[in-house]
Amino acid sequence: MTDLGLLINALILGIVEGLTEFLPVSSTGHLILAGQLLGFNDDKGKVFEIAIQFAAILAVVWEYRVRLAHTLLSIRSEAVSQRLAINLIIAFLPSAILGFLFLKQIKAYLFNPIVVASAFIIGGLLILWAERRQHVVHAETVDELTWGDALKVGFAQALAMIPGTSRSGATIIGGLFFGLSRRAATEFSFFLAIPTMFAATLYDVYKNRGLFSVDDLALFAVGGAVSFISAFIAVRGLLRFISRHDFTVFAWYRIAFGIIVLLTAQMGWVDWGQH
Repeated sequence: MTDLGLLINALILGIVEGLTEFLPVSSTGHLILAGQLLGFNDDKGKVFEIAIQFAAILAVVWEYRVRLAHTLLSIRSEAVSQRLAINLIIAFLPSAILGFLFLKQIKAYLFNPIVVASAFIIGGLLILWAERRQHVVHAETVDELTWGDALKVGFAQALAMIPGTSRSGATIIGGLFFGLSRRAATEFSFFLAIPTMFAATLYDVYKNRGLFSVDDLALFAVGGAVSFISAFIAVRGLLRFISRHDFTVFAWYRIAFGIIVLLTAQMGWVDWGQH
């Protein structure tokens, strides 16, 4: 592939990552499918995904920079800051422990488009269920979460190790089931993404350190910049969206997308990389 072709792939995948990382639609699922359609799912493509995922999480850090800085500076003196820090640690632990124990097996057996498509559909149905049930809210804001809420959201996040499930989808919809408001569930999902994705990025960088090359800096720069910008737009857009709407539109998108993938794979119209 020419350098121009690689840069175009970087641009496309950066947009895909940034727009989907914090929406309940599974960025990993979209990257798997987009990477296979673009023919950019080799070792270089996998290392590139590390860079654009890191850039996406930096967008959340930038969006909440004031709150994060205040929390760090006041963690010894303010109960609210202490509660947020403790809740994030508690919510982070299930994914960290289960990922350490089972991530290798998950990547070996579940990272294929059929599993991704099935997870899309099941996740969509769960969103519809969550939105149509009676929603009793006991935590309107992130500051009102208990450690029990955080632990339950943490176990919900662990489900996102199944590709196509969506980390943000699992935490947000899990939060709705557990009595969080849409705003609280969404913002806690954003905050929880920071330690979760930083840890995942550091692990992936260490594991794939031999694949990084200075020759790919332009590729990473283009993809990272686009991912950061599109993620920043997606985060702000989602917060505005949920102030007036529920998550039903994302449910139908997931279901429709999953059905299309399953149909095209079954009929042989598209090679989704099942082999």
